[in-house]
Amino acid sequence: MTATPTDITEELIRELLREQHPDLAELPLKLGALGWDNQVWRLGDDLAVRMPWATESADALLRKEHTWLPGLAPHLPLPIPVPQRLGEPSERFPRPWLVTTWVPGEPADRAPATRPAEAASILAAFLTALHRPAPDDAPSGRDRGGRLADTAEHFARALGSAADLGLVPDPDAVRAVWEDAAAAPAWTGPRLWLHGDLHPANVLTADGTFCGIIDFGDLFAGDPAFDLAAAWILLPNGTTDLFHAAYHPTPDPATLRRARGWAVLRALACLHIGHAGDEGRPGGKPTWGPPGRASLARLTGAARR
Repeated sequence: MTATPTDITEELIRELLREQHPDLAELPLKLGALGWDNQVWRLGDDLAVRMPWATESADALLRKEHTWLPGLAPHLPLPIPVPQRLGEPSERFPRPWLVTTWVPGEPADRAPATRPAEAASILAAFLTALHRPAPDDAPSGRDRGGRLADTAEHFARALGSAADLGLVPDPDAVRAVWEDAAAAPAWTGPRLWLHGDLHPANVLTADGTFCGIIDFGDLFAGDPAFDLAAAWILLPNGTTDLFHAAYHPTPDPATLRRARGWAVLRALACLHIGHAGDEGRPGGKPTWGPPGRASLARLTGAARR
């Protein structure tokens, strides 16, 4: 974590807007969310300002979104935060910042999907539209989306820690799912566009189903299994088959095996973040524990069938 040299306040953002985008400077402004990389401030009814604040990598992630999202957004069936203006570093604030469209909805960790069939269909349609071949210069994943077997050490630490905390009732069943996934044949198709961070706080809901996808800072090109893991994390029980039937092209068995392995890693991360939130530690989110537990139950239950 890094501290921004200047505290991010409403007045600071207004000053930056007056300097670089004065036509937006007098719109209503209020803090919307504090993410791991960025603060998000709602600007008027339809816009948001994303300010890097907690990680050094946030600058590059914002520039990546500014470069690639405008070309992807028109092809997607759900609203996403489309970059509108890029704020450049200045004496007042030495980092880039971004003005995007505002995407309404509640994060799925606080308001999970409750209309199973519709949620499965919407998520499948979104990923079908996003997962198209990317150009040669599309970004690669930072620390994600490579060979699942390369995460063995990380997986062992995450599972061991979760088991020690009493967060995983059957570690052997979880290990069996991950080991099967790590042994699956690798992706041999083209590098496809991926969201790269489909955790419950980056997917928005309204009226019981998905209504928007946010935070494309980890956008990259690679194996679709990485994003397909989201079905086990985000969807209600009994809907993964509906999702896979609606997603095109239909995932082959090896891709589904790899997706289950990535889902295990995401679920373990949810458990740890949820536990940290229960204990009031920085970066913790109590609302992440339930989707992590539900996901592992679905994954290990499916493995037994």
